[in-house]
Amino acid sequence: MGILERNHLTIIQEVAREGSLTAAGARLNLTQPALSHAIRKIESQLDVKIWRREGRSLVLTQAGQWLLLLANRLLPQFSLAEERLQQFAKGERGTLRIGMECHPCYQWLLKVVSPYLERWPKVDVDVRQKFQFGGIGALLSNEIDLLVTPDPLYKPGLNFTPVFDYELVLVVGSDHPLRSADSISPEQLAEETLITYPVPSERLDIYTRFLQPAGIAPRQHKQIETTDIMLVMVAHGRGVAVLPRWLVDENASRFDLHPVRIGENGIAKQIFLGQRETDNDVTYLADFVRLAAEAQDVPVATVS
Repeated sequence: MGILERNHLTIIQEVAREGSLTAAGARLNLTQPALSHAIRKIESQLDVKIWRREGRSLVLTQAGQWLLLLANRLLPQFSLAEERLQQFAKGERGTLRIGMECHPCYQWLLKVVSPYLERWPKVDVDVRQKFQFGGIGALLSNEIDLLVTPDPLYKPGLNFTPVFDYELVLVVGSDHPLRSADSISPEQLAEETLITYPVPSERLDIYTRFLQPAGIAPRQHKQIETTDIMLVMVAHGRGVAVLPRWLVDENASRFDLHPVRIGENGIAKQIFLGQRETDNDVTYLADFVRLAAEAQDVPVATVS
């Protein structure tokens, strides 16, 4: 059996991605006959059938499917390694890729990104929110370099640094009967329409830390992705929301909203920056984490 090479994985990935030899060949700068020859050579060199024909289509065998999974995992790491080496050679760092698992954190992030770009004129920042396998998966597969999350999932090879504390509060409109309450109990949400970001309920603290332990569920649960739309809905009495207190305070001049403590002790949270342990000594990453920890001009409430 021959040696598995990077270009083998590239061909397997492109043929699977494009679904035809013509399209895959165009992406690989190969003619269809040349790609067909390369495919036969790979199977001969590895001494295993990777594709089988079904009509005019090529379908991966079990061995081919395994190699495709390997290609999807390894090729991004090859690309990252080459990019890093090129940046080292040029004395620059390229692009800092930040993944977001915190919907309301964009305004906070702007306060970090602006001074960071001034300090690192040769570094660009790319913010990503959608991940095929979730934020942790994107971090582990080298799709992103930093993950902004309120719910770190500790895995071998990852580090999480807390960068600021905040309190989750219930947000109600000016005409809501709870607007002057000091705090709420789970039972008081039983007849409410609860508006949240599009996150599974098993990852929402209002459920896991407040409603579910009491055996309570809201009358209705609506999911809205945009913070401003969520705030408008609450201001017009279409439901209540759970948001960081600093975000409510920051929008107080735009919307007539009232924050109410959740439970007698409130729900305390932290925002974390996650990164790979192998990047601990990367200066441009460490500097971003340091600046993030110093960006404390966001109003932060103390939870008793």
